[in-house]
Amino acid sequence: MLSYQHAYHAGNFADVHKHLTLYAVVDHLLRKDSSVTYIDTHAGRGRYSLAATETSRLAEYRNGVARLWEARTSLQSNPLLSDWLAAVQAAQQEPSSGRLDHYPGSPWWLAQRLRKQDDLQLFELHPGEHSHLSQQELPARARHRHADGLSGLLTALPVKSPRLCVLVDPSYERKSEYSEVAATLLKAMRKTRHAVVLVWYPLLPAGHHATLLEALKEGGQRKIWRSELSLTAPAQERGMYGSGMLVINPPWGLEQRLAAAMDRLTPLWGDAGQYLADWWVSE
Repeated sequence: MLSYQHAYHAGNFADVHKHLTLYAVVDHLLRKDSSVTYIDTHAGRGRYSLAATETSRLAEYRNGVARLWEARTSLQSNPLLSDWLAAVQAAQQEPSSGRLDHYPGSPWWLAQRLRKQDDLQLFELHPGEHSHLSQQELPARARHRHADGLSGLLTALPVKSPRLCVLVDPSYERKSEYSEVAATLLKAMRKTRHAVVLVWYPLLPAGHHATLLEALKEGGQRKIWRSELSLTAPAQERGMYGSGMLVINPPWGLEQRLAAAMDRLTPLWGDAGQYLADWWVSE
């Protein structure tokens, strides 16, 4: 199924949760000089104009990144948020204008922090989304492929660099994707046990994400940290009420940095918001 286009949801609260986590993980990886290979299995367009027809149709960014943008002065005291918002500003058409007109997707977040010793592999299966991605200005060390990211991840392993960071961010339009992601990750981690892997999943009333979590636990994967951001309580009707992130082999100190940042952010999205984090599996 190739109907999903993330442009309709770009910059929403789940994107903020996901990309803030990614930014914090990369921060830790950059503290060492040894090279890193980054693999983004569901890359999307790379950078989204908030005025685009798709993005402006639902305008989910208004209850997402726009809330942070409006409150950015008051968030400067948190180092992670300050750095992340400065990066968002750099992604704008005119960074000095103070206007929020673009939201950076994961290819942008990864590409703009590449060092000369690092590599980036971007996979996108949707032909339209890949066409947009191919028009983005990316460093020479970033390669984009019109291909399935889950199978592409397995084909890419093992990588030549001593370190590996993977972002897995499917649409989950099909319920089977939860088990497919888990099966792929278990295979991948047998090939490269040291990899830092980030997995995003939606919180939906049906609770299908439990399939993913339980499969990873039953598969023997160790050291999985989980964080979930909920804006409302689960309802009977359809619709995403929250965002989840798993980090396999999380860098030391990640939990504390994100908790401090999310404690500042969650109230911006309403009084019913909750941020919870724990070890889903721990050695």
